[in-house]
Amino acid sequence: MNYNKIRSFCRVFRIILGLSLIGYALYSGNPWFFLGLIPLIAGVANFCPLCIITKKCDMPQA
Repeated sequence: MNYNKIRSFCRVFRIILGLSLIGYALYSGNPWFFLGLIPLIAGVANFCPLCIITKKCDMPQA
């Protein structure tokens, strides 16, 4: 099984979450919110370490 694929809604959610956290970091000046790069990169790269650990985000092979 290929666990590197994540569901499409998960991917969009990660990208939106990452952009939101980065936007709030720029707005508030709090550098901790730049950790939003992690879900942003995970969404853009279509890679999710949590899905590999839990094995719940795998997509069935066609």
